[in-house]
Amino acid sequence: MHYEMEIAGLKRQLPLCPVTEDLYIGAFILFGDVEMTVKAAEALLQKAPDFDVLMTAESKGIPLVHEMARQAGRNDYVVARKGSKLYMSNIISTEVDSITTDHIQTLCIGQAEADQLRGRRVLIVDDVISTGESLKSIEVLANQVGGNIVGRMAVLAEGEAADRDDIIYLEKLPLFNPDGTVK
Repeated sequence: MHYEMEIAGLKRQLPLCPVTEDLYIGAFILFGDVEMTVKAAEALLQKAPDFDVLMTAESKGIPLVHEMARQAGRNDYVVARKGSKLYMSNIISTEVDSITTDHIQTLCIGQAEADQLRGRRVLIVDDVISTGESLKSIEVLANQVGGNIVGRMAVLAEGEAADRDDIIYLEKLPLFNPDGTVK
């Protein structure tokens, strides 16, 4: 089963995937879809508030913020990693319980990323905002190091996230019943 939708002027078939016995989601995957990444980045930048640095969580938001940074003429962005890396010092971390992951994850940044965020206007970007848990975790990290969050953006707002007034998104992605009908 698939759900067809138009995003940034492009039609895509999103496979429907079970989250629970009675809840399915449309899987929006930017990895490997260069055309969608470029068009979505362009459309988001048209709606974006003024910012100094982009921030996302590892990993599905990475191609999107990379392309947004490239199109905006920026040379950096911050990725909250799913675990500490050897090159990171003074690690700051938080936990996230995302709808698309079957376990609690840790997101972290190091001193270099903290320095990139401190005192700067931070635009948080993700591919999909659903429950908002990943978004909250990224905000915690940015706030802990003195970043000034100026906006929250996603290509898609899933389910009730589309009713939020604190995010900017391109399209609403519904939730689905097991038979593929919209909830």
